Amino acid sequence: MIDLKHIQKTNAGLARLAGQKFSFEADGLQKAMRKVGRRVPKVLHRQAAVLIEAEQLAGHPKIRLGLDAEKVAAAEAGLRAGLEAVDPADRRKGFVLGLLGGLSFNLIAAFVLLVVFLKWRGFL
Repeated sequence: MIDLKHIQKTNAGLARLAGQKFSFEADGLQKAMRKVGRRVPKVLHRQAAVLIEAEQLAGHPKIRLGLDAEKVAAAEAGLRAGLEAVDPADRRKGFVLGLLGGLSFNLIAAFVLLVVFLKWRGFL
């Protein structure tokens, strides 16, 4: 049987973990996953949806009996593993390298266009 306090504590911990990995603060798991957006795979969003639904249904005494504890535990373990696999330093490095790559491409393209223009006008 799933305890409401346990699932709320688990979801709050996962929201905190997502906030640490992606540099934001969120009140609950649903808001945290909305802020994470497409930076994580859809599988993690589906697992978070299972946990969010379990939290909502665990408050009702009769519906709580129908919740699958193994499914909730598997979703929690999968989401935790997926969020722990995110490396914030690697994400920052990838962002900076992507920015520098785009900038260098634009500079090279501008230089080539300048050379073509100067050649076309007869200055080279």
